Amino acid sequence: MATKPKKKNPRLASGRKRARQDVKLNAANTSLRSKYRTAVKNVEKAVLTGDKAKATELFAKMQQVVDIVADKGIFHKNKAARDKSRLSAKVKGIAAPAAT
Repeated sequence: MATKPKKKNPRLASGRKRARQDVKLNAANTSLRSKYRTAVKNVEKAVLTGDKAKATELFAKMQQVVDIVADKGIFHKNKAARDKSRLSAKVKGIAAPAAT
């Protein structure tokens, strides 16, 4: 099994600082990416169960998360808009419970 070659430490102080910053930035971006995907997944699960009220509530929360993540540039704004559009259509497509 081949292993990745170990990265060399930067010599310049500015390079060392950039490497430290990259670790923090990578962790923050990974966390936001995960939050985005989880929010989308939660809405999709609610749609599959057919619970319109829960899906609508989760969709509203998902929109906020998606907008924040897209504004930070973690995902492209068009991807965010596309995800919101598709999920909106799915949520609207859930049949409302029949009034008895």
